[in-house]
Amino acid sequence: MQRQNAYAIIRGSRDYPKINGIVRFRQTNRGVLVSAEIRGLPAGGGKCTEDIFGFHIHEGRKCERTKNDMFGEAMGHYNPDNCAHLSHSGDLPPLFGNKGYAMMSVLTDRFTVGEIIGRVVIIHDRPDDFTTQPSGNSGEKIACGVIVGR
Repeated sequence: MQRQNAYAIIRGSRDYPKINGIVRFRQTNRGVLVSAEIRGLPAGGGKCTEDIFGFHIHEGRKCERTKNDMFGEAMGHYNPDNCAHLSHSGDLPPLFGNKGYAMMSVLTDRFTVGEIIGRVVIIHDRPDDFTTQPSGNSGEKIACGVIVGR
């Protein structure tokens, strides 16, 4: 298998302009290593606040708005096998904010790097509940980045 790599530059929506960062994708023998480093996330400011953000690969290929959604062109979660939510290929663990900063790495075999190039990564304003169909009730899309190969 070819060892392909990709990345997405993350930018916040108009309402969250401070969000920025990078998500890297590295193909390995065991799957894809996804590593995210994000700054400027909304910070709750207390020990018992919920600074947890939904994090997914979506089917769309653009970080552009539609009439009612800042990143509506991102479409739904990447789900080429038509699985129920939580088994979507694009479902990833949430980002845990730390005073506006988040770093996360996960190894997944749900997709290859080649399958996701051109798709988008979305950060939502609420954590995915891993239950609600089809999107986990993860709320507003607050940041987006297109996955490009390198």
